[in-house]
Amino acid sequence: MFRRTFWFTAGAAAGVWATTKVNRKLRQLTPESLAAQAADKAIETGHKLKDFALDVREGMVRREAELGGALGLEAPVDQDLPVQRHWAVEAVEAVEAAEPAAHAKAYRTLPSTPNTGNTNHTDNSNNRNEDH
Repeated sequence: MFRRTFWFTAGAAAGVWATTKVNRKLRQLTPESLAAQAADKAIETGHKLKDFALDVREGMVRREAELGGALGLEAPVDQDLPVQRHWAVEAVEAVEAAEPAAHAKAYRTLPSTPNTGNTNHTDNSNNRNEDH
């Protein structure tokens, strides 16, 4: 009698466990859930690409400053020559002064033109799904 009760209880528990697992998997495979997962992955990939682009830009600025220093581009030049670009050195100093993110999920932002207080300042986003 106890043997039958044990196997009946074990079978019922296995059935409940299997039903729960199947229902959980079915919820993960609904179109809404798949769309949400794809959107999350796309956003995460976009942040990684943006961080990569910022790292490349930072490296370009640093290398340009190194080459400018090695080639003597910071030395005074003849007035007949075009004006020098000094923004690379300033950008390197700004990058070196920046502190790292406080936590792993903090994403950096792309540099943009500063808002000068103009109330008609428009957001230069490329999102085509916005209502205009």
